[in-house]
Amino acid sequence: MLKFYYNPVSPNARRVWLTLLEKEIPFEPVLMKLNGDQFQSEFAIVNPFHHIPVVVDDGFRVVESLAIMDYLESKYPTPAMLPSEPQALATVRMVQLVTGNELFPQIISLIYEREDSPQVAQAKQHIDKILQFFTELLGDRGFFGSQQLTLADIVAGIGILSLPNLGVNLSDYPKINEWSELLMQRPAWQKTKLSSEEFEAFKGRVRAIVRLRRNKANKNK
Repeated sequence: MLKFYYNPVSPNARRVWLTLLEKEIPFEPVLMKLNGDQFQSEFAIVNPFHHIPVVVDDGFRVVESLAIMDYLESKYPTPAMLPSEPQALATVRMVQLVTGNELFPQIISLIYEREDSPQVAQAKQHIDKILQFFTELLGDRGFFGSQQLTLADIVAGIGILSLPNLGVNLSDYPKINEWSELLMQRPAWQKTKLSSEEFEAFKGRVRAIVRLRRNKANKNK
C-alpha cells in the first residue's frame, strides 16, 4: 500500500492528502511530528532533503508536492483532476504557480510581520491582485479549468481558505467566496480542515522558519 509521510499543518502535505482523499486512493499515513524526526537517519533514507510530503508507492519514492500530485493523477486517473484541453490545462498550471510564487509569500508576510507594518499593507494589496486574477480565471466555471475539481483547486484552496484567519475578507470577492464555500462542502476538505490549534501551530512554524532564514542571511552578509 502507498505510504504517505505528512503532517497536517504543512500546506504542501495537505495538497497531497486532499488529492489522495479526493481520488479515494488507499494509503498508509505516516505522521511526521516535525520535532526533529525529519532529520533522523530513517527518514533521511526516504527523503535526504528532510521535507514532507513524501509518498512511497510500491517501492517508488516521490518527493515535492506538485510532482506527487502529478504522479497520482497519472497512475490513478479516475476521477480526472487535470483537463486535457490546452487552455484549461494552462489555467490549472497558472493557478498552481501563482499560488506558490505569488500568494504564499504574501501569506508569510501576513503571519510574520506586524499587523500595522507597511509589509502587511503591501501583502494585502498583492493578494487583492491575485484574487482578482483568480476571479477572471474561474469565469463561469465552478472550478479552475473545469466544472469538476482540479489539482489547481487543491493548491489554491489551501492558501485562499487561510486568508479569512489572516484578515482578508473573501466576501469582497464573490466568485472566489462562492468557490471556497463549494470546496468546504466536500468531505475531503472537511476532514483535512485545520483546527484553530493546528492553524496556530502552522503560524508558529512559519515564524520560526522565517527567523531562521533571516538569521542565516544576516550571518552571510
